[in-house]
Amino acid sequence: MSLSDIARVTGLSPSSCLNLLKTLVDEGVVERDARTKSYRLARAWAASEALRDGAGQGLVDRAQPLITQFARRHDAAVALWKVISRERVRAVSRAESDAGMRVAMADGQRQPLGGGAVGRALAAAQRVAPDELARRFEPVRWQAPLSLADYAAQVETATARGYAVDDGFAFRGICTVAVAIAGVMPGFCLSASMFAGRTPAEVAALGEELVGVRDALLRG
Repeated sequence: MSLSDIARVTGLSPSSCLNLLKTLVDEGVVERDARTKSYRLARAWAASEALRDGAGQGLVDRAQPLITQFARRHDAAVALWKVISRERVRAVSRAESDAGMRVAMADGQRQPLGGGAVGRALAAAQRVAPDELARRFEPVRWQAPLSLADYAAQVETATARGYAVDDGFAFRGICTVAVAIAGVMPGFCLSASMFAGRTPAEVAALGEELVGVRDALLRG
């Protein structure tokens, strides 16, 4: 649809419509054809029966009690992330532990699509091609040096394990495990962040338990 068509249907002024459409394009919901100057729903959103049925919102609603329990059991900052564009994800639900000294997250926190354990978990679940993996990796600013080859190897490890780990690369002193949620558009992921220093066995146990939280969410 053209800008004028959308303005007419919605009853908004063309300038208001344009501002809203720019935001929707930035968020990856709407695509603009530069040649025809028309707008359309992004393909991933248009094709998603799950999204039209409200599965994404249902997932967010069900997540809060589960991630709150997990955060308190493990003194972790836990979040449900949503893919909002080809470049970024946003935390749409979060919980923290009750510990006096704890990892905290901001409401609506955003990060690059390829960043942290979340980026690795999503890439593993989506089986992204090497060129797409490189595209996601390139804009991330890591706090500890990390090569694309090592990042790709960590994605492969996440594929085998079912969960991803970032141990101090995204944020020094912070270890994060993440599990992608497949089958619900436009893409979701769970993460749990804690202070570094846990043993590999403890991190593995957290990852496996987070897989269980993901499965409970999908069961509804």
